[in-house]
Amino acid sequence: MTTGEEKRTPSAERAGSVRRTGTRGMVGRLSWGLADQAASSLSNFVVGVYVARELGLTAFGVFSLAWVTYGVVLNVSRGLATDPLVVRFSGVPETAWREAVARSSGTALGVAAAIGVPCLVLGLLIGGRVGPAFACLGVVLPGLLLQDAWRYAFFAAGAGRKAFVNDVVWGVALVPAMVVAAQVGSVSAFVLAWGGSAAAAAVYGCFQSGIRPRPARARAWLREQRDLGYRYLVENVGVSGASQLRAYGLGAIVGVGAVGVVRGAELLMGPFLAVLMGLSLVTVAESARVLRRAPHRLGRFCLLLGGGQAVAALLWGGTLLLLPDRLGELVIGDVWSGASELIVPVTLSVAGAGIGTGAAAGLRALAAARRSLRCQLFASACYVGGGLGGAVAGGTVGSAWGAAAASLCGSAAWWLHLRAALRERHPDPVPEVPEVPEVPEVPEVPETRNP
Repeated sequence: MTTGEEKRTPSAERAGSVRRTGTRGMVGRLSWGLADQAASSLSNFVVGVYVARELGLTAFGVFSLAWVTYGVVLNVSRGLATDPLVVRFSGVPETAWREAVARSSGTALGVAAAIGVPCLVLGLLIGGRVGPAFACLGVVLPGLLLQDAWRYAFFAAGAGRKAFVNDVVWGVALVPAMVVAAQVGSVSAFVLAWGGSAAAAAVYGCFQSGIRPRPARARAWLREQRDLGYRYLVENVGVSGASQLRAYGLGAIVGVGAVGVVRGAELLMGPFLAVLMGLSLVTVAESARVLRRAPHRLGRFCLLLGGGQAVAALLWGGTLLLLPDRLGELVIGDVWSGASELIVPVTLSVAGAGIGTGAAAGLRALAAARRSLRCQLFASACYVGGGLGGAVAGGTVGSAWGAAAASLCGSAAWWLHLRAALRERHPDPVPEVPEVPEVPEVPEVPETRNP
């Protein structure tokens, strides 16, 4: 009688070895993604807390308006430059990756110039409390957008370690920059410190990759990626534009201080919000790999991804509810009294968004840009309507509950569309089949001192 070990054929052993190697590779890439997001989350959290404590509620509200405006510009850059890069150039040969990165990073710089100059001019014309902050934002946009472009590029190549190191460089550069800004004591100084430290990390990214951005090739990149880029542009602007409209509307309905309160509550959920904002750095690339190797597992992968984030957000929110008032005031100062009332609705909003991002990653991997665009427009409309309608009905707290309800409605739409997209790709049930051997990973880009 033969044993189980004797029945294993060489081909079965090779298949098992390939499967284990592929799983280890995915775990490694996701681990670097989590490490990178942890570094990014920590930097964002420290900046928000430091500014809130140093400037007070009203000035922190002004800084928050500049922050959400940056979010809009960042998503314009991602939609045109780096989202198509991740979808189409993840796990490709190094030569193709390097050429694509040079053009996509050049496109990011082009977006920074196209929006930064008007932002600078308008900021100088507006004046007052808000104008100087927006003028400084226009100055630092190139560094901010290029640094983000390097992160996407490294994750597309499976080199998450380099993205993590780049974010650590930014975090280290933030420390002296924030100390200097605190001595000046203005919103503009903090905006310059935040963006200037990002520029240092952006320059370091050129040395990490050995690639020089090519803004002159931006037009060619936009032309080649127009089938994805322009839909992703509208989709991404829907995300950040909805946040900006809610912030501006909340400031007009309730007051600028209310914007600071909402931002303070979001800071308390900072680790998960930062993961959600930059989720496509890891998950879209991994979803694309799952789609190539085992398409029938994409839905399960997206469900585990979204469900895991939602559970983590709920656990973190529950922990925040137990936070003593004295500790909360120590962290974000006077902002705590208002922000603590928003912990429950903001937690539900983040958990709902976490569920939706799993489905969003799947739609991106499927290159179903039309479906993802519809989902995002619907979710954004719900967010603006819920946030502003709640503000009219119940002030700052009402706005938070309205945004939470909108987040859950938007996530439902994402999953309905992902289910439909998977059915279109596989009308009949797909049986389990042995995995196709994984394509060898793109070797890490050697570090060089010549960008």
